[in-house]
Amino acid sequence: MINYIWFGMIALSILCASLNGRLDQLSAALLDGASDAVELSIFLLGSMCAWLGFLRIAEESGLTRLLARCFSPVIDRLFPDYRNDPDIKGKICMNVTANLLGLGNAATPLGLSAMKAMAEKSPGALPSRGMILFVVVNTASLQLLPVNMAAMRASCGSAQPFGILPQIWISSLGALLAGVAFCKLAERRQERVRREGAL
Repeated sequence: MINYIWFGMIALSILCASLNGRLDQLSAALLDGASDAVELSIFLLGSMCAWLGFLRIAEESGLTRLLARCFSPVIDRLFPDYRNDPDIKGKICMNVTANLLGLGNAATPLGLSAMKAMAEKSPGALPSRGMILFVVVNTASLQLLPVNMAAMRASCGSAQPFGILPQIWISSLGALLAGVAFCKLAERRQERVRREGAL
């Protein structure tokens, strides 16, 4: 389905450009976009390698277990299926910490590592409730210190790069609470349906 959508967008852009006499501008935009995509891929690849290496060091040094103990009360309530698995809890904590600091590029490889560990523990065609909730928590991405956003604002000439902190705190916290509440309500409904089906 995605392939059809992309093909339709490309065909529509070519049609519009030819009707407006802007095929040369479309060609230039295609080349610029391809160049930017390659640069972004290389940048993300380097970032992922660096942070996956940091994750391995954190695991070997015991930092992930220390974070797991610190965040244990919250993680245990959100992810009860992994209450007795310090490895998964540590990876979740590393991901949450990166998100809190606004380091989205760092949170991505850490999140992928945590998701892989969850998938290995609950093999099957469908994701577990812990995996679904983890995706929701990552999507909401509560940020206390949005470093990447502040850096982008500073590069664009902002006089107060961190001037948007209250808005980011309110919006990200609201999104996180709404997402977690919805997931927990869905989990309770599923458990109730399962109990009624067993009777």
